[in-house]
Amino acid sequence: MKIQTIILTVIAAAAFAVTGCKKQEGGAPGGGSNEATATSVDTSKLEAAFATAEAATKSAVDTAVAAIKSADYSGAVTQLQSLAGKFQLTPEQQQAVNDVIAVVQKVIADTAGKAAGDATKAATDMTKTLGK
Repeated sequence: MKIQTIILTVIAAAAFAVTGCKKQEGGAPGGGSNEATATSVDTSKLEAAFATAEAATKSAVDTAVAAIKSADYSGAVTQLQSLAGKFQLTPEQQQAVNDVIAVVQKVIADTAGKAAGDATKAATDMTKTLGK
């Protein structure tokens, strides 16, 4: 009986984690908003550093900024790392790219930590419910 409870709890926690991690149109999972997270990544210095860059370089930066604004953080990091490898960047541009990558990676870590906390809470709640 105890093994069944553990298995059910793990399945429920996994279901909550998967359901809670889906992007929803018009907001974040759970009825919240991606706005707070997306605005915590300031791209103005990045955009300013590349304002006079070549068209191809500027296009790559614009793609990364769009990914950040749509909360596609892994895509943004990939794009920025690719940008740093493909193009000759000035020290100011390289610093701007590194700064934004660091902030985006922190947002990813914070989001993952929150999701793990939510999954743990859901598993705890499920265990309490099953114990009644």
